[in-house]
Amino acid sequence: MTIAVFLGSLLAVMALGVPIAFALLLCGVALMWHLGNFDATILAQNLIEGSNSFPLLAVPFFMLAGEVMNTGGLSRRIVNFAMALVGHVRGGLGYVTIIAACILSALSGSAVADAAALTALLLPMMVKAGHDKARSGGLIAACGVIGPIIPPSIGFVIFGVAANVSISKLFLAGIFPGIWLALGLWGTWWWLTRREKLEMPEKRSAGEVWRALREAGWALTLPLVIIVGLRFGIFTPTEAAVVVAVMSLAIAGLIYRELSLKQLHQVFLASAKTTAVVMFLVAAAMVSAWLITVAQLPTQVVSLLQPLLDRPVLLMFAMMLLVMAVGTAMDMTPTILILTPVLMPLVKAAGIDPVYFGVMFIINNSIGLVTPPVGTVLNTVAGVGRMRMDEVTRGVMPFMLVQFAVLFLMVLFPQLVTVPAKWLYQ
Repeated sequence: MTIAVFLGSLLAVMALGVPIAFALLLCGVALMWHLGNFDATILAQNLIEGSNSFPLLAVPFFMLAGEVMNTGGLSRRIVNFAMALVGHVRGGLGYVTIIAACILSALSGSAVADAAALTALLLPMMVKAGHDKARSGGLIAACGVIGPIIPPSIGFVIFGVAANVSISKLFLAGIFPGIWLALGLWGTWWWLTRREKLEMPEKRSAGEVWRALREAGWALTLPLVIIVGLRFGIFTPTEAAVVVAVMSLAIAGLIYRELSLKQLHQVFLASAKTTAVVMFLVAAAMVSAWLITVAQLPTQVVSLLQPLLDRPVLLMFAMMLLVMAVGTAMDMTPTILILTPVLMPLVKAAGIDPVYFGVMFIINNSIGLVTPPVGTVLNTVAGVGRMRMDEVTRGVMPFMLVQFAVLFLMVLFPQLVTVPAKWLYQ
């Protein structure tokens, strides 16, 4: 009955069009009422404590870094460098998109920011070169999925706080899965464009490649700083967010000189607004998470899936299918905050590595950003690229299916994630 009250109240309020943060609060009120211990003071205390977390300080700084990256010329220089490397080969602009997405992922940790930058910079060029617009938009959207996987990652920060799992280990464990997804997109793009009639630019000279590398050099140092700093324990993920934000501000304002004081005000304002939305959502979800624990919902879910506890691979398949289903109707952050307290007891009972599960969970939620009808990244690409939603959806389908195939390959062979992860953080 408790599960029915929780799901019924949440889905009913969302169906009325209530914003997800307020829906989570109302769901918490319904649970408290059902349990017979409604207390507005407890509700307020949990709401405040939900966002009172030191690791969550990483969120506003990563948001700021993402805004600076797009406004201060870092994104453009990274794209130009990728163009100099592979822009001349058949379908080269698609490979440029994938390479740029991997590098940008190591700067902002936001799928929406990366997708918006890549759409504005590359979609017109891809269409001009003769690529199908829907397919090009679909590739850019699918590349946005890599953003929350390769560190730094706002999704890993939120999951780490909600599940009490090491954020540093999650960051390092996400590097190779992000690369596997990129390779899957690379192969899919090659297969889809192998017979297209395209305009291919001339191969850049070694001097031009070196010039592009030199111009993008400062931006390219940021991922290296993050990975080395986390690997050797120089700073925590929260401190890494501050380092990235300060370095990106310095590079954009003092070295590239593309960030004026007027733009700086707009950058801070935009990142503050986005941070406020995310943090209120986190705070509201923590109320529901506390009540989920009080109502012993995880225990009930564990008892339902008891037969699968001795079969970790089947259990992982079941949990991934559940996250896939939820991801079609809900955005990434609320999905993490709602399902984490429910699924983590199952993970621990089955003896599954929490870091491995966290990586798989975030990958699945990231792919959910391009699954219709709610896909946030799909909406971003459609809006920035001035495309219809059905066009982007059609274009992203082959890439999304390959990403799910890579996901379930990592479920079948956990060593694809765990072996490189242990090598990195041990």
